Amino acid sequence: MIYFNNAATTLRKPPCVAQAVLEAMQSLGSCGRGAHEQELAAGRTVYRARAAVAELFGCPAPERVVFTANATQALNTALFGLFEPGDHVITTDLEHNSVLRPLYRLEEQGMISLSFVPADAAGQVDYDDFERLIRPETRAIVCTHASNLTGNLLDIARIGAVAKAHGLLFVVDAAQTAGAFEINMVRDQIDVLCFTGHKSLMGPQGTGGLCVAPGVPVRPLLTGGTGTHSFEHAQPEAYPEHLEAGTLNGHGLAGLLAAVEFIRKTGISNIHAHERGLMLRFLDGVRKMPEITVYGDFSGDRAPIVTLSMLSMTSDELADWLAEDYDIAVRAGAHCAPRMHRALGTAEHGAVRFSFGFYNTEDEVDAALAALREISRA
Repeated sequence: MIYFNNAATTLRKPPCVAQAVLEAMQSLGSCGRGAHEQELAAGRTVYRARAAVAELFGCPAPERVVFTANATQALNTALFGLFEPGDHVITTDLEHNSVLRPLYRLEEQGMISLSFVPADAAGQVDYDDFERLIRPETRAIVCTHASNLTGNLLDIARIGAVAKAHGLLFVVDAAQTAGAFEINMVRDQIDVLCFTGHKSLMGPQGTGGLCVAPGVPVRPLLTGGTGTHSFEHAQPEAYPEHLEAGTLNGHGLAGLLAAVEFIRKTGISNIHAHERGLMLRFLDGVRKMPEITVYGDFSGDRAPIVTLSMLSMTSDELADWLAEDYDIAVRAGAHCAPRMHRALGTAEHGAVRFSFGFYNTEDEVDAALAALREISRA
């Protein structure tokens, strides 16, 4: 099988990731739930994972790295924990439903009001709109780093500067970029960075988290056992326990630690260059096919995604054809990004997304191009 659905999850992981998970399942106990060697080993592994993630993202302190099951849970923790009644929040048309749906719920509950920076037909924004939308009651800017539909990148350093100039919180959804792009919370002036482990970080599913800058108050989404302060009625105030309730996925976090160590050793710039090269090779090929329309802006840096449609064929039909006749895995449909589809004009039939990962090859790209040429002539 040729797998081009890495924007959903990376299928092929570094071998050290599976090995780390296996060894953890055979040896680790429960982090923070005892003083035996197995429990202490689990605690050390989880702390090493926090420290590795903090270093990767420029988070000022390892204890401010809070682990969750995925970016969706991380974003829910941040968005339901930050805002007060009457707050105004600015977001964009590029957002995934993991940002949109929590914000819509807060809006429906009367907690916040929302404004959207619009995307044009190429999926790009006018950065001046962020400033134009600020009101006296604006509390935060919440945005993705890269669109999961087009791969278009937002300049988070530029947006972070706007947020800080106006005293706003800045929350970033890095689900598509963590592990494949350099991110530094201090440099980019990010207050809360949300990430998932199973995409470009090449870790296991069921891992992710949020990095919270010092001094940023987030109310817990979940409350429960932490292994500390057991007689207190409320969740502990100290991080990371303040936002972590219940037993952590120590086995998965052992795999995430191995993945982050692999990324650091390999180099984010090398990973990004390889994935970008595959994307550009594919883009060059599909642009020579008149039956294919490509969506997004490819003029600058971007996530390794090419989303397209083929004349007189729905996205589901094209994806099924690729899967059944050529054993090529892609993603079709709406991609949990409804506002971006409306901006692109693809809401009716969806689009087919090819997303490239570190373990894809040029031969696989060429095979996909050959398949598309055959399908277009059929």
